[in-house]
Amino acid sequence: MKRLIYFFLLLYFPAFIFAQTDTSNVHFRWNKKHLSLTTSFINGPVASTNVFVRGSNQNSVLINDFQALNIKISTQTTGETLQEQIFNAPLWGVGFKILDFENINEIGIPMALYGFIDIPLLRKERFSVNAELGFGLSFNWHSFNPITNQYNIAIGLGEAFMSDAGLSVNYQLSNHFDLLAGLIFSHYSNGAIKLPNFGINAYAPKIGIKYNFNERPEFVKYKVPKHKPHSEWVLSGFAAMKNIIFDSVNIEIKEKYKGVFFPVYGFSALYNRQVSHISKFGIGATFNYNGAVNAQVAVENNELEDVDGPFSDKLQLSIYPSYSLCIDKVSIVLQPAFYVYRKNFKNQSPVFHQRISLNYQITDKIFAGITLRDYSMHADFVEWTVGYKFNNNRNNN
Repeated sequence: MKRLIYFFLLLYFPAFIFAQTDTSNVHFRWNKKHLSLTTSFINGPVASTNVFVRGSNQNSVLINDFQALNIKISTQTTGETLQEQIFNAPLWGVGFKILDFENINEIGIPMALYGFIDIPLLRKERFSVNAELGFGLSFNWHSFNPITNQYNIAIGLGEAFMSDAGLSVNYQLSNHFDLLAGLIFSHYSNGAIKLPNFGINAYAPKIGIKYNFNERPEFVKYKVPKHKPHSEWVLSGFAAMKNIIFDSVNIEIKEKYKGVFFPVYGFSALYNRQVSHISKFGIGATFNYNGAVNAQVAVENNELEDVDGPFSDKLQLSIYPSYSLCIDKVSIVLQPAFYVYRKNFKNQSPVFHQRISLNYQITDKIFAGITLRDYSMHADFVEWTVGYKFNNNRNNN
């Protein structure tokens, strides 16, 4: 399953950071003249979202504090392109974190590599207020092990997805130095690629300093052309794997907690109406086969083997409204969904669930993405998606 995590890194990290060196007058530009280096220190509480952080661990103590060193290299856009104007000349680039949850034996010293964007909500002569978003990969976790690390139900893999969201204030100290302070929320989870996976959430203030390698740029301001609303159809296919652990089977504990992986695959259709340069609203449906539904296993030579059930028992249909936030070639898609067709079995996930996607537009028509399907704040599985858009005009995104 590590290959799926590495695929995420290969797919999104280079795409978000380097593919946007597009020289058109539409997209963000990587400008070597306006590079900066930011170093910040983060310290604050860990959210008590599972029994492991609430004290059910090796030392029977709360895991309620963490600290992190964050290093970012970024480029300052100047407003020359349409996307830069729409987002008020944002800062974007790549970041690296070193995390300490004060429990090295069970959690380790995780690290994270991610792409980010800082969007100014307010900019004055010497200061700005910025919204921050970041997505990437964390690694070097001491993950769950039924023998050597049995309490850590938060992280089931040595690698996990990372997402950041926050607000910060940036103040210019001189031509080259900025002081910054803010609040950041971070989420770490493998998306239930491997159980257990209760995740770790942290929220904390931060303080840092930014060094601008060259003098500050002059920002360009011009009137953004009025957006012409238009519609599109989006068709996509996805594949996933769902890990199930069968506690009741009588086999060696290491084999038991490897669990069994069941395939999930399907396709989606979505109708969107783009109402502004950055927002799309739509309605969609997903039809899928979920091999983990009513899953059963047999024991063969101390190993678990899945037992095939009727194909029709595992078919599901869901529908949902959809909202897409378009940030250049990247889209964040939110879809509150509910099943309108599936067979009824015991211990099913709720009818209502959520779909949260991160998509990257490879060409005008083709995109790749990942979708987290979750319910009641618990990950169900991760969909790896490829899709195609009809009647889409990228210049209006």
